[in-house]
Amino acid sequence: MGLTDDKIDSAVCSLKENLKLDSLQGKRFLDAGSGSGLFSLAARRLGATVHSFDYDPQSVACTRQLKERYFSGDLDWTVEEGSVLDEPYLARLGKFDVVYSWGVLHHTGNMHQAFANVIETVAPHGRLFIAIYNDQGWLSRYWFFVKRSYNKNKANKLVLTMAHAPYIFVGRFLARLLTGRLQVERGMSLWTDMIDWLGGYPFEYAKPEEVFQYFRSREFTLERLKTCGGKGGCNEFVFLLDRDE
Repeated sequence: MGLTDDKIDSAVCSLKENLKLDSLQGKRFLDAGSGSGLFSLAARRLGATVHSFDYDPQSVACTRQLKERYFSGDLDWTVEEGSVLDEPYLARLGKFDVVYSWGVLHHTGNMHQAFANVIETVAPHGRLFIAIYNDQGWLSRYWFFVKRSYNKNKANKLVLTMAHAPYIFVGRFLARLLTGRLQVERGMSLWTDMIDWLGGYPFEYAKPEEVFQYFRSREFTLERLKTCGGKGGCNEFVFLLDRDE
């Protein structure tokens, strides 16, 4: 993934800013859908005891490689294969002070069940940090079709990548060039960002108020909200579970 110290630092800063915490020392951190493992690494660097899991074996392998590289033999970082839709698996993990699932729950094929399951992993007064694709109406339906087609075969991948690269890659590159931010937020490259977007299927989405209302009705208080301004991409939410033991 071309990991650099700058990308790791960016991930660390993202966690600190969004969670409003300078340290995760003494806290349990669940990375539900760890992907590359970058944010598991960031949480471990902040002092958390980390449990990472992903449904994709390649992502699990990547997270394990990252752990071996930076925290070899560390007993406070566990990496496993698992699914956020697997309720018995999640129940075995226990409760966590921070549950992180950025851009994952809308790719499960059953987003609302994923919401319900991940809630059970949050400790009383713990935080849930999630990012969910924004509902753009007809445009979201278009991307649903593109993503489903992209994942059918290699030929579709080639054609759809070529067709959408100017819009996704060049457009985002120019936007970041004009603002002086060539690096994608959260430490990922522009190319990785584009491929993740095209290949992200199953694909669901929701309006910010829908996500807010869902969690508010389940004793969560919204601490931080960052929307994409009605455009494509993810809305970010940090919720606090306002519940005692």
